[in-house]
Amino acid sequence: MKKNKIKILVTGAESQLGKSLRMMPHPDFDITFKSKYTLDITDKKKVKQFFKENNFDYCFNFAAYTNVNQAEKDKKKCFEVNVEGISNLAKAAKKNDVCLVQISTDYIFDGQKKQAYKEDDQPNPLNIYGQSKLMGEEIIASYLKKYLIVRTSWLYSKFNKNFAKTVLDLTKLPHKLKLVDDQIGTPTYAPDLIDFLLFMVQTIEQYPKKDYYGTYHFSNKGKASWYEFGKQVLKEAGIDRKIKPIDTARFESHVKRPPYSVLSKNKIESIFEYKPRKWQVALKDFFN
Repeated sequence: MKKNKIKILVTGAESQLGKSLRMMPHPDFDITFKSKYTLDITDKKKVKQFFKENNFDYCFNFAAYTNVNQAEKDKKKCFEVNVEGISNLAKAAKKNDVCLVQISTDYIFDGQKKQAYKEDDQPNPLNIYGQSKLMGEEIIASYLKKYLIVRTSWLYSKFNKNFAKTVLDLTKLPHKLKLVDDQIGTPTYAPDLIDFLLFMVQTIEQYPKKDYYGTYHFSNKGKASWYEFGKQVLKEAGIDRKIKPIDTARFESHVKRPPYSVLSKNKIESIFEYKPRKWQVALKDFFN
């Protein structure tokens, strides 16, 4: 372990992950938080200049275009952030010997496998958002040796817009609650993902001769449909409301989503000896 604190740049500081990290203790790290207003990753010159003027060990990129529905209508903006922005960060990271830590998604898969996806499974994104995230991954892997791509799924936290908060908001409205029960994945509590990212970094610093770089999957343990996740949210909140399970076909969305996108945690369990919590256990912390 370095005697000096590990220096981390966080881009996308206003994201769920950025806000979650701000609220958590991190005594071993010197963290610089940058939002899109103070460091826009799509501005190549500013990114290049900022990396040149500052000295970081790692860059956690939490900046992303994540609106899956809107991405279909605004492909240009989505690709600007998730592809061009990543290219800018990768080039700056390479030039300044910074390890880029990129958050990716289960949506790079088509969901046809019916068992947990491993890191080396063939990607086949069904929508623009998934395509953009995959392209970002490919750019990083082609530019950098020092990178960590961490794919996650169904992220929620106490901050910003996310599924758990949306379900709670919907209970305030009079109409029936309907949730899709034929899309299966795993909810991921943002602070749990942050814990893992910091653990990875500390492990790399502790064992500098080992090569830990590459792609990993992280979510909480277990699996659920959106309907099951929603039911558990209401249960933990102590709200007695019925939810009607519906098929994706009956849900009013023109965007294709993977029907099954559970991520295998075998790689992080074997390489880092890291065991994520069950998603039901993590959800309890969301309410504390």
